[in-house]
Amino acid sequence: MDILKRIEKLISDFSEQNLKISIAESCTGGFISHMFTNISGASKVFERGIICYSNQAKIDLLNVDPRTIEEFGAVSENVVKELANNIRILSNVEIGIGISGIAGPTGGTSEKPVGLVFIGISTEEETTVLEYNFKTDRITFKKRVLDKIIQFLEEFFQAEFIM
Repeated sequence: MDILKRIEKLISDFSEQNLKISIAESCTGGFISHMFTNISGASKVFERGIICYSNQAKIDLLNVDPRTIEEFGAVSENVVKELANNIRILSNVEIGIGISGIAGPTGGTSEKPVGLVFIGISTEEETTVLEYNFKTDRITFKKRVLDKIIQFLEEFFQAEFIM
């Protein structure tokens, strides 16, 4: 199914359940929010998207603990867990999504290579962080992150509401 059709279906499903989401994006630079808001009716589901590209933005806008960034780095499970959880709480929504990674082609290290990305999904019950490595160009990297988020949200919706 086409990516926009999948997003449209998610928006419809989440709207029917009165669920809202917010997204804290770092390495995707607003791409995920952009794709959700390309769909008419997104405002029923999409509360807000924050681009927190710099470490200071993560601290100032999303209350990420500076010690977490210092200890684990901005591209880490720990930081993304805070991003997802904090955007959910600050936005007063049911689902918070946090993303941080290294889109490349520069910026990678042996410990954290180009293509590494952490995607966090937070609900009141739990915050799950997924780790991927997409060795590709920047635009394809962002598209792959979007696909994984959509896939996760589709599975979440099915698990929660279609039993």
